[in-house]
Amino acid sequence: MGVKAMLPSYELGFYALVVTCAVLYSGSGILEASRDSMNRKAFRDGIKPGWHYFGRKMDVADFEWVMWFTSFRNVIIFALSGHVLFGKICSMTVPQHRAVMYMIYGVLAVLGSMGLVYLMIILSHCLLLYSVALAKQKWLCYVAGLCCLASFKVEPFGSWQSGFVTGAFDLQDVLFYGGCTFTIMRCMSFALESSEKEEGIYSIFDLLKYNFYLPFFFFGPVMTFDQFHAQVSTRELRRKDDEMKSIRVNALLHVGAIVAVDIFFHFFYILTLPSDLKFVNRLSDWSLAGLAYSNLVYDWVKAAVMFGVINTIARLDHLDPPQPPKCITMLYIFAETHFDRGINDWLCKYVYDHIGENHDNILKELVASISTFAITTLWLGPCQVVYIWSLVNCFGLNFELWVQKFFQLGPFAKLEAKLSGAMSRRIRAAFGAVNFWAIVLYNILALNSLEFALLVTKRLLVMGFPVSTLSIWFITYCGVQLIKERERVLAVREEEKGDKAKVE
Repeated sequence: MGVKAMLPSYELGFYALVVTCAVLYSGSGILEASRDSMNRKAFRDGIKPGWHYFGRKMDVADFEWVMWFTSFRNVIIFALSGHVLFGKICSMTVPQHRAVMYMIYGVLAVLGSMGLVYLMIILSHCLLLYSVALAKQKWLCYVAGLCCLASFKVEPFGSWQSGFVTGAFDLQDVLFYGGCTFTIMRCMSFALESSEKEEGIYSIFDLLKYNFYLPFFFFGPVMTFDQFHAQVSTRELRRKDDEMKSIRVNALLHVGAIVAVDIFFHFFYILTLPSDLKFVNRLSDWSLAGLAYSNLVYDWVKAAVMFGVINTIARLDHLDPPQPPKCITMLYIFAETHFDRGINDWLCKYVYDHIGENHDNILKELVASISTFAITTLWLGPCQVVYIWSLVNCFGLNFELWVQKFFQLGPFAKLEAKLSGAMSRRIRAAFGAVNFWAIVLYNILALNSLEFALLVTKRLLVMGFPVSTLSIWFITYCGVQLIKERERVLAVREEEKGDKAKVE
């Protein structure tokens, strides 16, 4: 109830005004803190010389972002540009064999960047999981796949395998573990899909074509085998209407996002500030809340840029890859919270939806979510912060269902039925605002540190109560209402499209 309920335009305008003023006020506090801390000795490693003519230094605390645009920039441009040119030639000359050509290019790129030993390690895991797939037993595929994944994520097995790769350069560890762990997830997808194949099994070359598609190899996203195999096997390559225009627009948006982040890092030190808890503790509650939230927004932007660039290249190859993650600003439900939609799709298909089915049964949902976060913990690498992150997010996912089931009981259902759609929407948004901040607080554990997450929680819920707590809750409520309005508009449009299709 209340999904398509409308609110008065003046009420929505008021919500937009409140959120805008709050964001500007919080941003001004972070900007002032960034200016004051520019030359602090504690931030010397995280803030480096930047735009001298503006008198600004740059936040370089994020290793991944710096890596992409310094040491890895030329490698990315060279490898992916070569893939695009190679893929275009193959699509024009031998479209029926383009998957084989992609595989050959991917193998050569991996060999040239990481060496023969690394390639042999990858092939050995592929061969092992292919052998397991021959048995067509799902449980065996899960056991073998998770053991292979653990061999890269649990010590001393990970170091033992990485020790075989000779040579040393800045990106060796990143490329080693990225390529290996994504390979295991792809091989598991292949094995599980093969076990469901009614007759026979897919060939080893199908697995190699799937695994060595270069744009996905080192950094993902993971595209399930059934989707990749169906799309790459298509011989008639046709573009949808305005597809190339859409690809160009997306490419420009990604370039714009990169420039925007670079500008942002010269004025807002959102990644370095949380490293000094004494300094952060002197910030106002509003600035602290904005700092925690902006860290999540930045991590989403980073994921959107990385997967967006890769997806653009995949779309040029006539594939339909997993989309970038849903913007954290548009989230107030744990079930939709993910920064890697490829891994999320993989987990939902093979674990979460498989066990939880329609997600109405509390016990099945509990087992499904525990299993999902157990595999996610192994994927991220077992450690204290990951354990806590998995525990609280697993709790949040289940708590949503518990609250939903509780309010579906007879007395509450009858009470809501008596309310207007608009009032029901307002009540739901109030609960959504609490959920929104639970998502923020639970996820800054992994993005920053346990200490910073505890500091933000203490300041906003204990020391800031009641003024800061209720004020931030109300502002978040206004934001959730704006999200719900967007969802309502999209739902109405989809319904109109459906009605139009029926008429035609």
